[in-house]
Amino acid sequence: MVEVYSVKVDCTVTSRFAHTVTTSRALNKAKSSQEIFFEVQMPKTAFIVNFSMEIDGEVYVGAVKEKKKAKKQYEKAVSSGQTAGLVKASGRKMEKFSVSVNIAAESNVTFILTYEELLQRKLGQYEILTRVKPKLPVQEFQIVTNIYEPQGLAYVDAHATFLSNELLPLVHKTARISFSPTMDEQRKCPNCEGTLIDGDFVIKYDVKRTENLGNVQIANGYFVHFFSPQDLQRVPKNVAFVIDRSGSMWGIKMQQTHEALLAILKDLNEEDHFALIQFDDTIDSWRESLSKATKENVAEGMAYIRTIQPSGVTDINSGVLRGVHMLIKDRQEEKLPERSVDMIILLTDGMPNIGVTSIPAIQDNVKSAMGGNMSLFCLGIGNDVDYSFLDVMSQQNKGVARRIFEGSDASLQLQGFYDEVASPILSKVDLRYPVNVVDSLTTNHYSELYNGSEIVVAGRMMDNNLDNFMVEVFGQGASALDWNVMYPNEDYIFGYFTERLWAYLTIQQLLQKSKTGTPEEKANATAKALEMSLRYSFVTPLTSMVVTKPDTKDGPDSPLIADKLTEARISTVMTSIASQNSWHALDGDPHFMIELPDREDALCFNLNDKPGTIFNLVRDPTQGIFVNGQILGDKKIAPDGKMNTYFCRFGIEHRILGLKLEVSTQDISVLQDGKWVTFQWSETASVKGPKNSVKFVILLHKVWSEHPYHRDYLGFYTLDSHLLSSSVHGLLGQFYHGIEYEVSDMHPGEVQEKPDATMYVKGRELNVTRGWQRDFRSDLKMGKNVPCWFVHSNGTGLIDGDATDYVVSGLFKTF
Repeated sequence: MVEVYSVKVDCTVTSRFAHTVTTSRALNKAKSSQEIFFEVQMPKTAFIVNFSMEIDGEVYVGAVKEKKKAKKQYEKAVSSGQTAGLVKASGRKMEKFSVSVNIAAESNVTFILTYEELLQRKLGQYEILTRVKPKLPVQEFQIVTNIYEPQGLAYVDAHATFLSNELLPLVHKTARISFSPTMDEQRKCPNCEGTLIDGDFVIKYDVKRTENLGNVQIANGYFVHFFSPQDLQRVPKNVAFVIDRSGSMWGIKMQQTHEALLAILKDLNEEDHFALIQFDDTIDSWRESLSKATKENVAEGMAYIRTIQPSGVTDINSGVLRGVHMLIKDRQEEKLPERSVDMIILLTDGMPNIGVTSIPAIQDNVKSAMGGNMSLFCLGIGNDVDYSFLDVMSQQNKGVARRIFEGSDASLQLQGFYDEVASPILSKVDLRYPVNVVDSLTTNHYSELYNGSEIVVAGRMMDNNLDNFMVEVFGQGASALDWNVMYPNEDYIFGYFTERLWAYLTIQQLLQKSKTGTPEEKANATAKALEMSLRYSFVTPLTSMVVTKPDTKDGPDSPLIADKLTEARISTVMTSIASQNSWHALDGDPHFMIELPDREDALCFNLNDKPGTIFNLVRDPTQGIFVNGQILGDKKIAPDGKMNTYFCRFGIEHRILGLKLEVSTQDISVLQDGKWVTFQWSETASVKGPKNSVKFVILLHKVWSEHPYHRDYLGFYTLDSHLLSSSVHGLLGQFYHGIEYEVSDMHPGEVQEKPDATMYVKGRELNVTRGWQRDFRSDLKMGKNVPCWFVHSNGTGLIDGDATDYVVSGLFKTF
């Protein structure tokens, strides 16, 4: 009964600065109020600048506020059970803005979202990405993009993942790109309700480049300079590939790393030099010095790459420093071309967990060793990597970090990043402008410029009456370069964009500076970025957009909050979403819980046995994963005659990795390579297996030490259990791939709030009780009640065999 009758995406690009307005109109055709949803996916590099809703002539406009001040409103919304966050990660390049409002019968609503971004030139082109998912054909559907580039367009192209041969002619490709299919043209078939419009609409273009010094525009008191010289000879590069071979790289991840590195080595220019360094808890180098990329050396390097196999733990500090010292030594011994650039490319999926493990210490060590003389590029593989650690370390050393998403195309992602930095054309690039004429400059010194990219510098004019504007560029290429040119002061119709482009670029660079430098420098950069975000109404990591929703019949509705995601937060969100797909647990006295997400239900049972008994919980011989747990009892029998039992120790073994973990209420011990290492619960460490494997979470429940009966105990949770093989079994493992059952004949039980029912499972008829158990994953202190069907008598009839069939003789013993 809700009809979305209009969807428009209107994008205006003025000298690379894109201003996009998405408008959606909907009608509630029902005789009663309905919830109406609005959803837009936008590039991660964009900042939201405005959001408004018009409902029956009343306009509700979002306001950008400091994130700390918006936090109270956010917490109020969350505490009332509402979904307060509007922005979520959506794939690799996009984030999703979504909002819902209650609309009265036969009423209209209009949603308008506006966002802005500076398009980045990569591999010789700019890209405008629009993701559209209207779900049903729309009366008025339109995508329009107008591109205004004073230099003129060298080419423009548009395509979409959903374009059929019939829809292709509807895309008009000039400086104005438009796509507006009729409802019939949108349909999958003549009488279908489904729509073909579902995916990415992508525009790619480049501008004409006649001047080596690029293009300068001055308008409304601001200037912007685009610098991307053409036809320069590439500068040789010296690159040390530092490769994580720790156990967590096991499987498809290492295979894809092999594929990517083999392709990258083939692409090296013969004037380049390269080194191959692999690390876990030890460091191994292919050779003691960098090698020139001759056909023979490349072939030998490729053979070496094929021998890299994962094992051990992760010493990132030593791995990176080996590469730094190798480059420094070869420079000192004049083994490398004088006019060449030095870089390290680090590939890792994990956290440092041996050697130097303090992240600030590693960052300081690397920065000190590099001394500003080389660039560090960090490629973080998967969702579990500490991206913020790599991001800061890269920025401290004239490089960038990039997340490589797990998937079948991971090797292509690695190659794609390398292609962006494969061809340096200038180093030590310095862009200079008239002294006492400009201020508030964005970054104007760059360590390298790569073929196909572009440097953008913007600033504020102190003298708006200049007739000419001198620009000088100094750089080191295959030979020294020194350019200067005088630009006439020209006016452009769309001159307003220069100030917002300057603000956007300044904020982005201040946010980067807020992660590096001294505490005072970080604080100053943060304060300035916040002030500018508020002044120009950008939703950045420091601000939030507060959207006030119309009142409902129950009174005022809580406001919604739109935040800007960072890569670090995206990682957390993605991990959280993955963890919530399915879970199985045991906690308390000991309560087994089996979640069945397809049925939106859960089963549970208790296990009672004498203290000291060890049970096999999980065994997967195919993947070599085994988990056993030992129970302990209360300090003494309570006055009511009851003796509670809990799990106090777990033994986890990964036989393929040769790894054992023993977790107790006192400490955590790790056995690898024949050595036991013990950690306290208060310490931080990580041991990771393959990322496409199951995850176990163990919670420590602390009990008052003077309690007369109870002791500390452990809770055990299994996440992503579907990733284990079909042969998995054990007290918990047998349920990892689901279980078929039916419940009927619900009737009053002994307790009024807990009805009984009959369950038909595994050919048996069981009496079960509706109750709940505590899930402590989201609330470590109080837990959260999870409703479930409770199976009596140690799970008899639900589990295969009897509980005693799962008893083993030791923490790492099997049947």
